[in-house]
Amino acid sequence: MDELAEKFEQNRAQLRAVAYRMLGSASEAEDAVQEGWLRLNRSDVSEVANLGGWLTTVVSRVCLDLLRSRKSRREDPLDYFVPDPIVTRLDPEEEALQVDSIGLAMLVVLDKLAPAERLAFVLHDMFGLSFDEIAAIVDKTPAATRQLASRARRRVQGAPASDGDRGRQREVVDAFLAASRGGDFEALLAVLDPDVVLRADAGTASADSSGPAVSKLVRGARAVVEQALTFTKLAPYSRPALINGLPGVVTIVGDTLMGVMDVTVHNGRITEINILADPTRLEHLAISA
Repeated sequence: MDELAEKFEQNRAQLRAVAYRMLGSASEAEDAVQEGWLRLNRSDVSEVANLGGWLTTVVSRVCLDLLRSRKSRREDPLDYFVPDPIVTRLDPEEEALQVDSIGLAMLVVLDKLAPAERLAFVLHDMFGLSFDEIAAIVDKTPAATRQLASRARRRVQGAPASDGDRGRQREVVDAFLAASRGGDFEALLAVLDPDVVLRADAGTASADSSGPAVSKLVRGARAVVEQALTFTKLAPYSRPALINGLPGVVTIVGDTLMGVMDVTVHNGRITEINILADPTRLEHLAISA
């Protein structure tokens, strides 16, 4: 049993990465990985040559079931829904560990795919599994599975993506914070792309609320600035952090996490902002010091 547990731990990080990209939820990803461990304990794997591949298949099937269940519960995707972010402290060593990061903007797009499309794209394009392997998971032919991934790829190609220059992204985020603290309309406009999209997820209960934390989708630099200026009172409590491996912002008042902001920067300007402000989800969000 100890040997089996050791082999599982060797694969845990990879399995968690697969599950998080499949589900966009850190807690659900951890549950899927734990289910993989339980199924491993109930199975005879003495003849399994590639335990990592076997575990990936098992966890992927668990994720597919969760995605299908989620789709049946939420037939109409919420425009303002923001997946769970992974928040870590802002330092060079931590950044070095985040080379395999995935931004929330990409996860937002993945969340709009059909479950089988998402699985095919994630496993093939992100983790290099063959269509033969994926076909067995989705119970389709390899050719049909290839089509699933192709459809997903066409949707994903338009997803906002940061340039990859983390130093430049940090500068832009710092400029955004400084302008927010000063309530500087023009300075905020200067760091925003004209077609910037702001997505704020404060939970379904507050989607129609008139309070400060309201779920919404806002398009265009001037409209986003008008929204941003309403939150200037929280700016003094906002600080830089790594959000899914890239520079972003967390807002902490006292000991309470009030919000997590993921930023996509392209050509020196912010093209997408995703804010999670749902108090229920924030309460359970694990944050590195």
